[in-house]
Amino acid sequence: MLIGQTVQALTELTGNLSIAGYGLAAIGPGIGLGIIIGKTIEGMARQPEQASKLQSMMFIGLAFVEILALMGFVLVFIV
Repeated sequence: MLIGQTVQALTELTGNLSIAGYGLAAIGPGIGLGIIIGKTIEGMARQPEQASKLQSMMFIGLAFVEILALMGFVLVFIV
């Protein structure tokens, strides 16, 4: 009896769980962006002459992290 009620409650919350799942999945790219930007600033502080090279590499990394986040966002609406 209790298992049937639990299964019914889980099936009723499916739409809400997918949105909450994306919200939790967005934490990963947020942490990744913080690490990328922080390490780039740290590298620029250590070697200012490499700042332009570090900045261009940072933007490439940011693009990849943002693409992953946007793909997850789009999949919420497709699936």
